Amino acid sequence: MCGHCGCGDKRGATVLNLQTGKEIGMSGYSRDHDHSHDGAHHHEHDHVHADGISHSHGHHHGHDHQHGLDHAHEHVHADGTRHAHGHGHDDGDHTHQHDPQHNHNHDHVHAGGNRHSHAHDHGHHHHHDREHDHEHVHADGTRHSHRHEDQDDHTHEHRDRESAADSIIELETRILSRNDALAARNRAWFSGREILALNLVSSPGSGKTTLLERTIRDLKSELKLYVVEGDQATANDGERIRAAGAPAVQVNTGTGCHLEADMVARGLGELKPAAGSVVMIENVGNLVCPAMFDLGERAKVVILSVTEGDDKPLKYPHMFRAAEIMILNKIDLLPHVDFDVSHAIANARKINPDITVFQLSARSGEGLSEWYGWLRGELGKAHEATFA
Repeated sequence: MCGHCGCGDKRGATVLNLQTGKEIGMSGYSRDHDHSHDGAHHHEHDHVHADGISHSHGHHHGHDHQHGLDHAHEHVHADGTRHAHGHGHDDGDHTHQHDPQHNHNHDHVHAGGNRHSHAHDHGHHHHHDREHDHEHVHADGTRHSHRHEDQDDHTHEHRDRESAADSIIELETRILSRNDALAARNRAWFSGREILALNLVSSPGSGKTTLLERTIRDLKSELKLYVVEGDQATANDGERIRAAGAPAVQVNTGTGCHLEADMVARGLGELKPAAGSVVMIENVGNLVCPAMFDLGERAKVVILSVTEGDDKPLKYPHMFRAAEIMILNKIDLLPHVDFDVSHAIANARKINPDITVFQLSARSGEGLSEWYGWLRGELGKAHEATFA
């Protein structure tokens, strides 16, 4: 999604079925079979020198997934001179770096009809004074100089920046558009199976996983519960969910800081939730990017713990505007922290007047009955919507 945080870059993203142990990559590979290979390749470069002599030389590159990609090659010519040039490789592509300096000739005609030419060597820089002087020495020893002024306006940097900004916006638009289309497919898939899908979002450490564990333990005999667990790395939380009694898949996003609709679709393909069930999607701990990415859920549920600031809804307005439910978690810790519940709720409703708030403690169980009642009601609506 952006070049800074890695959003939209799915290299390294995987889906792990915690029931079967099968792991698949977002590029489609499966770790159930051996996909090791010798990626070494050989290629040649052809060089033509000023004297017209050409030669070629080969380079052999081992295709290691983690390696230094820049290297230099040195050439020795027939006259004993040497030169070196660098190659930069990025995922198998390579480019030759050329010295942007270039030579050009000026032809001058003097009063006597004599003509001569001389060469100028210019370093090609984006920031330079385009006015420059040239001095000429004639056969009789006299000298004169004259000024050259290039008239073209050098605005490469500004244009490049504008072009880069336009490209980023275009890329973001394409990524979100593609994600929205896949999210619509997920939503239709859930609807056709009377599944209630919820997207749980929060900062890291708010207690999402603990709340899911408690919900599963309390309701697993009543509701069919499934979990898509999202983290950048490890299956720790997924294993906790499975130990609590619910089938789960672990989606590791690699460098990505949020789940996307195609990741959820892959996870559902492994999870295979039953019709009429509840699918809880625990997103990566982040209150920024997950607000932008629709996963096909019925609602976003944002979790704010009392160990965080009560002004967090004002600091992350996009997330609290996108959420239908706000859960104030860890209220058992209120006597020990400086957190104003009324301010937190008021701040959330400044951003989203319609947000529903539940105050609870996943540890002590206080307030869970309201949360469970809402889940039952929404699952009932999912059943009714199928026949509407």
